[in-house]
Amino acid sequence: MESGAEPSLDWEKPMSQDELDAIEAAFDSASSSSLIKRTTRPSDHDQVPSKGRRLPDSMLQSSTLINSVCPRNRGSPFSSSHQVNLKMRYPTMNFGGQIIYCRTVTEVERATMELLEIIEAKKRNMDEVFLGFDIEWRPTFRRGAACRKAAVMQICGDTSHCYVMHIIHSGIPPILQSLLEDSASLKVGVCIANDAVKVLKDYNVCIKALEDLSSLANLKLGGIRRKWSLSSLTEMLTCKQLEKPNKIRLGDWEADVLSRKQLQYAATDAFVSWYLCQEAAEKDKRKLEKDLEDENEGAGVYSAYLKKHYILANDRWIEDIKPEILNGHNV
Repeated sequence: MESGAEPSLDWEKPMSQDELDAIEAAFDSASSSSLIKRTTRPSDHDQVPSKGRRLPDSMLQSSTLINSVCPRNRGSPFSSSHQVNLKMRYPTMNFGGQIIYCRTVTEVERATMELLEIIEAKKRNMDEVFLGFDIEWRPTFRRGAACRKAAVMQICGDTSHCYVMHIIHSGIPPILQSLLEDSASLKVGVCIANDAVKVLKDYNVCIKALEDLSSLANLKLGGIRRKWSLSSLTEMLTCKQLEKPNKIRLGDWEADVLSRKQLQYAATDAFVSWYLCQEAAEKDKRKLEKDLEDENEGAGVYSAYLKKHYILANDRWIEDIKPEILNGHNV
């Protein structure tokens, strides 16, 4: 670890009983120190032994425990009362569904047909149609060297399947081109416009209906606009980390056959783009009475509260009892 670098804790590693006892003792010490304020610190030979074990120095900062604060939980009492000095390690975000790897024209055409079926099913259910989209290409390390062609295209439309197409070998068949140029299905990703420009330059295919997640995040989150990466956006919105190992990211995407790690990396990128857009859409979706009925044990159990839709000059009038006779007339 470099000098002055912030310590990083691996919360995946189980803690020993001694370490747990030390943490408990530190909490007791912090509670008592809030009642008795010391003005001087005794020397080492005068210091009174503590009843409990001392918390390791790597976990101490100004004699207080440092709290892990997920970006989503900022503003909570824990995050506002303590300064965060540790960069915590979040759980890793990975795609856990089936990865369909395609490297021939026939395989790419079959995968595109499956994608079209997924899209049609979403349309029948009146769902919004958007696809997580990304591309990979082999980097060049020589100054002035021409940029390599896009080698891999990955598309994800749900949690169960992700399609990784090795287009450096298969090219882009007409059916895949039709899907990419279809304005009815939204393609989402970070800096996706740059990917679209590269595909146009390399394969003469114009990808339509694009949504940049970085711009969408600035719109939803408000505040100072910033240029988000997919990793930073994932950490902000899900409190999970998206690993980007250089050995894979800068690897040979033109290989004859992609490795398992390359396939997992590519699929996860497309899945995360889809997932973040899906989460944003779910938050914006207005729940209907039918949705509330399904969530509350169904018809016969759930009773719709229709008064909440009344439009009155004063909302307090909603619960007023309506008269049956007014001014001698049946109302």
